[in-house]
Amino acid sequence: MPIQYSEDHTWLQRLDDGLTATMGITVHAQDTLGDIVFVDLPDIGKIFAAREVAGVVESVKAAADVHMPAGGEIIEVNEALRADPSLANSDPLGAGWFFKVKLTQLSDLDALHDEASYQKFTD
Repeated sequence: MPIQYSEDHTWLQRLDDGLTATMGITVHAQDTLGDIVFVDLPDIGKIFAAREVAGVVESVKAAADVHMPAGGEIIEVNEALRADPSLANSDPLGAGWFFKVKLTQLSDLDALHDEASYQKFTD
């Protein structure tokens, strides 16, 4: 399924079942932050609403909140990212994913951008 993007500079890609998704920060976000040195990931089982802060990213320049692009329950976190936060810079849409979530509010997906509209938003 295609990646969708939030105006808070996070991305979401639904998995084959349509009810779970992988989430992370966008290329634009990691470019803006610079070298990421720490990632605070949420606890498994925690439930968040769309746009709620689910974590924090710290870089050599600044710290930024990580907002949920859609509501759901955290079912997995990327322990490799916790061990090596630079994955969010080197591969933000792949190995640098943050967490997986069981979506609870599919209507939240209507507010997300496709790649073309997200590019226009960030230009």
